[in-house]
Amino acid sequence: MKAKDLYSPRPKYMAKSGCSFILVELLLLQCLSHLTISFGQGYDFFYFVQQWPGSYCDTKKSCCYPTTGKPPANFTIHGLWPNYNNGSYPSNCNADSPYNATKISDLLGKMEVDWPTLACPTNDGTRFWTHEWEKHGTCSETVLDQHSYFEAALNIKNKVNILKVLEDAGIKPDDTFYKERQIREAIKAGIGYTPAITCNTDPTKNRQLSEIYLCVDASGKDLIECPKFPNRCKRPPLQFPIF
Repeated sequence: MKAKDLYSPRPKYMAKSGCSFILVELLLLQCLSHLTISFGQGYDFFYFVQQWPGSYCDTKKSCCYPTTGKPPANFTIHGLWPNYNNGSYPSNCNADSPYNATKISDLLGKMEVDWPTLACPTNDGTRFWTHEWEKHGTCSETVLDQHSYFEAALNIKNKVNILKVLEDAGIKPDDTFYKERQIREAIKAGIGYTPAITCNTDPTKNRQLSEIYLCVDASGKDLIECPKFPNRCKRPPLQFPIF
């Protein structure tokens, strides 16, 4: 048997095997790259949610004012919630990162005004803020630490004065009823971005303006158009109740 008969098949086999190995390696690297991006951020955008205290309190469940007293008649922060573009969302992402008031001590005074609790029994807001951080904030922790998370929400609130925008458009919290479209278009005209509006029902079955959803980019800094809207009120008109 000639030498080339003994050795010629081997280089061909090795060439095929080598190509296959390189292809598998490239696929693995691509998968790891996608995983790194996914775990590195873990969400696509935020919902920034503000609630109207008059509507919160005007339900069968009612409300309790915080230990600091009755909040001002203004929209207050409900939360800053990481979301995916498909409408789903992460939650409770890090049990090893509990709420720690000492990390946000410089923000607490502002939070008592802009992010107060209305839950009963009367309390200082710690349970509310704990819930918001542990359910939602921990899922943005690769981008925003605990201090940055709460600060980001407060900064957005300072940028967006929803009540002034509505009042400038003649929409006032005086128990008047307004069309959902009227409220939505007034906010879009005032801030440049389309909101989503949710509602609740008072004890007499009136539909009320409850919450305003705006969307914020993954950095927690800038408003964006919402990639996905939550379910909006479909049975107008909506009452804007006195608080």
